[in-house]
Amino acid sequence: MISREPTGRFDLPSHAHGRWRSLPRWFGALALVALAAIAGHHFAMQNGLARLREAADHRLDMLATGLDADLARFEYLPALLEMTPIVPALLRAPSDGSLRDAVNRYLDGVNAAAGAEMLYVLDAAGTSLAASDWDRAGTTVGQDLSFRPYVIDALGQGKGRFYGVGITSRKPGYYLSYALRRDQPVRGVVAVKVNLEESERAWRMLPGNVALIDQRGVVILATREDLKFRPVLPLDASQRAEVLRSRPYGEAGLQPLQWTLKEALARDVQVVSLEGVDQLASKRSLRGAPWQLMALDDLAPVRVGARNAAITASLAMAVLLLLAVTLWQRRRAVRQKLANQAALQAAHDSLESTVAARTAQLRAAQGELVHAGKMAALGQMSAGVVHELNQPLTAMRTLSESAAILLDKSRFDDVRGNLQRIRGMVDRLARLTSQLKTFAHKSELPLAPVPMAQAVADAQAIVAEASKKNGVAIEVDVQPATVSVMAEEAALGSVLVNLMRNAIDAMQASPRRTLRLEVRPQDGRVILRVSDTGPGIPPDILPHLFEPFVTSKPAGTGLGLGLVISAQLVRAMDGTLRAANRAEGGACFVADLPAAVQTILISTPTGVINK
Repeated sequence: MISREPTGRFDLPSHAHGRWRSLPRWFGALALVALAAIAGHHFAMQNGLARLREAADHRLDMLATGLDADLARFEYLPALLEMTPIVPALLRAPSDGSLRDAVNRYLDGVNAAAGAEMLYVLDAAGTSLAASDWDRAGTTVGQDLSFRPYVIDALGQGKGRFYGVGITSRKPGYYLSYALRRDQPVRGVVAVKVNLEESERAWRMLPGNVALIDQRGVVILATREDLKFRPVLPLDASQRAEVLRSRPYGEAGLQPLQWTLKEALARDVQVVSLEGVDQLASKRSLRGAPWQLMALDDLAPVRVGARNAAITASLAMAVLLLLAVTLWQRRRAVRQKLANQAALQAAHDSLESTVAARTAQLRAAQGELVHAGKMAALGQMSAGVVHELNQPLTAMRTLSESAAILLDKSRFDDVRGNLQRIRGMVDRLARLTSQLKTFAHKSELPLAPVPMAQAVADAQAIVAEASKKNGVAIEVDVQPATVSVMAEEAALGSVLVNLMRNAIDAMQASPRRTLRLEVRPQDGRVILRVSDTGPGIPPDILPHLFEPFVTSKPAGTGLGLGLVISAQLVRAMDGTLRAANRAEGGACFVADLPAAVQTILISTPTGVINK
């Protein structure tokens, strides 16, 4: 009888089980990277919003104090005019021409000293009897202003305040009105028109945007012209009727702003969408008028900074995870090696019949060792990534420290230049991380004309601190000064910085320390020579200089990856990188790069020109 095994059983291969078991680890690593990115974005966003709120509060304090002072400095005028005999006399005899002329001239003199735009006197019916601008076009003399709210409030309540466009002048201003009550009943009103456009022009010199909003929610002053005389929210029926009666905004269409509340951070601080752009809106009420000052700050720079912080945090977490994997793989390799040694010792003590089986086990163990070695190399390459990122980060630290010193000296243009360089280096970091994949496989870099003088200057700025610390003199000779190469700017900068740092490290023990960079065009190419006065490259290392993990530096100071990455970056730019020792001492690295179209030298019968 022949026995039969059950046919319904299905066994997964062992490598499939291993793959499924590793999935939770990969998901966990991705979750940690995502969590780091979220945390970095959150903290950077909160810090950015806090800085914007603090700056807006300071700006609003300053502007509100100044505006309240401008409005309060005219409150003494009613008492002054009421004590002047000719003003009450004119109110008692409004048809006296000589008296009217005297009051006109007196108001002109008082207004010149007070600094208001216009000063005028009205009778109890709201008709203007005399004004400081009686001899100019658009004067209020003879105009019936009884419908204006500031006249109605002054006659009924003793004083009034109003912002609007002038009936005759067509110019906006702030009107202050006071009843003249020495003789009962009220015989007249004195009104002052204050021009706030000077304050508006001063606001434009401050960062961000500022708007002044009246009691109806209409913007009456703003650093942006497209916001003026537009309500934040549509006016209701009663407000529209009041606007038609008092005409505070002239002929303005009162088109509502595209204003959407997105988040309330505090009672007077909101995140809003204004005309499709997210803004941080901070409000402050005025003491002398029923208005609100609003500071508007664009949130785009804060969000860009938060996004960059998220990218940096995720990259840092990825590097930490790679280091952890490397350490784990090393420990696993050691354990595996000890197990293999025990298996080999047991194989020597076994019979000849088990040799073939033990050999197969040994081959499997060797495969595991090769895999472990590859993972260890991957860990070393991650350390190389940190090495490449440290170069611009060091320069950014130097530039930020310099910016703080320049800021203390009020050299704002130099501070702005340092910040622009830091922004360029942040962009370079983003591009550099995307280009590190060239170490694993060949890829095409986007090539564009890059001025060599600028590239060398940027690299020199990055290594400036190291060269100064080691007493290295840097000589730069770029001829002609406009020569450019077809390259990728970040990759070219990485190559220059790596070659210069290697030269500085090599000259630490040399009595004469000079680093020279020479750039010359040659037959449609550009030749870059980086030479030093160090001890040169050892003969046994020179043939293998551009191989991974080959370095002449002491253990622990270099991985031997910088020149490998530099050579691959140069090849990706259709160039070559080679090294040699100079006869007079020191090493020389020569990069042959394609010239940009505008820097190719053309020989003509009349000489050599640049094209």
